[in-house]
Amino acid sequence: MFMQKTTVWLISILFSATTFSAAADTMLVGVAKVDITPDFPIRLAGYSSRKDEAREVAGRLWAKALAIGGDEGRGPLVLVTIDNCTVPTQGVSTVGSRLRSRAGVRRERFVVCATHTHSAPRLQKNRKQYWYSSTPEHQEHIARYTRQLGQWIEEVAFSALAARKPARLAWTQGSLDFAANRRVLRDGKWIGFGVNPDGPVDKNMPLLRVTDADGKLMAVLVNYACHCTTLGGKFNQIHGDWAGSAQKEIEADHPGAIAMVSIGCGADANPNPRGSLDDAAKHGRSVADEVNRLLLTKLISLDSLPRARDTLVKLPLATLPTRNEIVRRIETTDPDAKLGAHARDMLRLVDRDGKLPSSIEYRVTVWSFGDRLAMIFLPGEVVVDYSLRLKRELDGSRLWLTAYANDVPCYIASKRLLSEGGYEADQSMLFDGFPTRLSPKAEDRLLGGIRELVPPSFNRR
Repeated sequence: MFMQKTTVWLISILFSATTFSAAADTMLVGVAKVDITPDFPIRLAGYSSRKDEAREVAGRLWAKALAIGGDEGRGPLVLVTIDNCTVPTQGVSTVGSRLRSRAGVRRERFVVCATHTHSAPRLQKNRKQYWYSSTPEHQEHIARYTRQLGQWIEEVAFSALAARKPARLAWTQGSLDFAANRRVLRDGKWIGFGVNPDGPVDKNMPLLRVTDADGKLMAVLVNYACHCTTLGGKFNQIHGDWAGSAQKEIEADHPGAIAMVSIGCGADANPNPRGSLDDAAKHGRSVADEVNRLLLTKLISLDSLPRARDTLVKLPLATLPTRNEIVRRIETTDPDAKLGAHARDMLRLVDRDGKLPSSIEYRVTVWSFGDRLAMIFLPGEVVVDYSLRLKRELDGSRLWLTAYANDVPCYIASKRLLSEGGYEADQSMLFDGFPTRLSPKAEDRLLGGIRELVPPSFNRR
């Protein structure tokens, strides 16, 4: 059953005017963690087949933060990871405003990344979705947890800022092999989920190491392009899935250090094997083993503070349905079905605004550490083609791509997926409240926006 916990609120920390300083070969870095496990029953995200609230905790959930840099110049950067399926976008916006006003953290220097575990609480979204039906009591619990999560994100961000001290950053890349492309095809078209051994995956596991001035390990941040879906829809308990297991194992191997996990462009990859807590534990252990191996190798030092930039890209949607087509969909769809409700809402939009939205506003963020590392943060469920293409066209040995960052509006399908069709390209877009699929032009538009932010030195030499 749920365990009671006491939360120590640090939101009221007042930063003094004292100027932080660091040795010439170090920079100021702070890390922090907060338990975000709910202590009341709540519906879980990720699988619409689950109708009941979860009442048991199989693994604790965490928000963790990494603050980099002092208050001078353009101010510090803050990266937060949360064990959740999505990101509380309104809460992130509120926290971002407070970080800006109270700690000088500019918006492009604040990122929140979800591990996308499908065994974490559902969150309120800033737009209607068509996945779930909930009772008023379920909705109240979801709203309560969403508010709390925003407070926890604020707490852990300010805690990391308050904990800054001279430290060193270094990074490297390893690899893992438990991700498997999940899109099963027949004659080049999607027919369902499973294991596609010939489908593309990104095996890279980048690692960021944080050590204090004396060389003691403070934190590691790792990233892997794989869905956090080891535990299926029949599992209805709180758990961080493979990412949660990895954090637990890494911290057990390195007492006193904080382990953080973010997810790469693996929206079309599932863990293999999957289905049990043992599978999640084994995948987590494989991550920890790779971390241990990499920590014994020579890492690339990051001795300059990162430059942060962001931009808003409008991802175009495909041809929109006409009013007559929407009406026909309403007439031929079960009025109680999800797609029937979606069609009725689309009709109301057309009648109110005279048109449907034709694009998705999509914010890209890039942190570049000189010419040694470019960390690219992308919202949504980004499929592997974006990572693989960027690593071909730029110097992939110096790139780190993270999805599920700051927002999770929908799947970000590539030209390949759009040509194959299926869940990520089509059905999911309607369930997420959009009028149609992405346009094939979206891939080039997004990659163009990324290239504008990545310094020219990351072009292939």
